[in-house]
Amino acid sequence: MAMQVSSRRGEDYVESIYNLIPKIQERPPKPSMYRSNFASTVKQEQKTKKQSSKTMGPAKVAVTEPKDFLAKHSKEFKLPEKTDFTYPDHDKRRPPVPKHTEKPLMGLRSTKNHITTNAVENIMSVPKMPEKKFVDTRGGATHQLVPSGLTPKYVNKKDYGKTPAYLEKRKAEVERAQMEYDAYVQERCRQGAMKNLTEEERQGILDGLKKNWEELHHQYQGLSVVTDTAPKKARKERMEAEMKQLERDIETIEKHRVIYIANPFF
Repeated sequence: MAMQVSSRRGEDYVESIYNLIPKIQERPPKPSMYRSNFASTVKQEQKTKKQSSKTMGPAKVAVTEPKDFLAKHSKEFKLPEKTDFTYPDHDKRRPPVPKHTEKPLMGLRSTKNHITTNAVENIMSVPKMPEKKFVDTRGGATHQLVPSGLTPKYVNKKDYGKTPAYLEKRKAEVERAQMEYDAYVQERCRQGAMKNLTEEERQGILDGLKKNWEELHHQYQGLSVVTDTAPKKARKERMEAEMKQLERDIETIEKHRVIYIANPFF
C-alpha cells in the first residue's frame, strides 16, 4: 500500500487508513486532593477544646427569682471585721519597755554607790595625753604631727645607730676568708712555692719600670711626625703598645703593697 505525503494547512502529516478509525481521547488522571500532614492534629484539638455554647451562650438561660432582686449597696466592697494587730514573730519579740508609772521588780539589788565609784576612778586614772598636731594654714587647719614626717621618728627606734645583722655577717665572712688566704700564703711560702717581695725590691722594680717608660717616651717623641711608610707606622704602634703595657704594670704595682712571686721550678 502506497503512502503519499501531502501538505494541508501548512502542516506535514502522513495519510493513512488508520486515521479514519475514531480514537478515544484519554483524559489525564486527576491529581489527588491535597491533604495537610497536620489535619489529624487539628481535628483532635477541635474535639478536645470544643465547648458547648461557646460563642452564642446557652440555649436556655436560668431566670432570676423575683425575691432575688438587686438591692441598694449590695455590690459594694465590705471590709472585714477589725481585729487587734499582732506581729508575725510575736512569740520571739522582747517585752515592751515599762512605762514610767510601772515599777518593775528587780531580781538583784546592789548597795554600790556608783557616783562615788565613778568619781574615785576618774581621780585615780591617768590623764590622756593630747595628740600632737600642727597648723599649716592661716585659718587654723590642724593635722596629725606623727605621720607628717616633721618629727624625728627613725632616731627613736631601738636599733638606731647599730650595725645591721647582715653587715656583721658579711664582715665575719670577709675576715674568715682573709684568714684562710693568709694561712694558705704562709703555707706556700714555707714550702718555697712563692716569695714575698720586700719593700726595697718592690720600689726597685717600680723605679725600673718608670725609667723604661721615660726612655721609651723619649724615643717616641723623636719619631717623625708624618708616618708615610709602613715601617714607620708599625714602629709607632709598637712603641705605643709597649708604653701602655708599662703604664698598666706601674699602676698594678703602686696599687698593691704586698706582692708574691711564684716559683716556676716548684
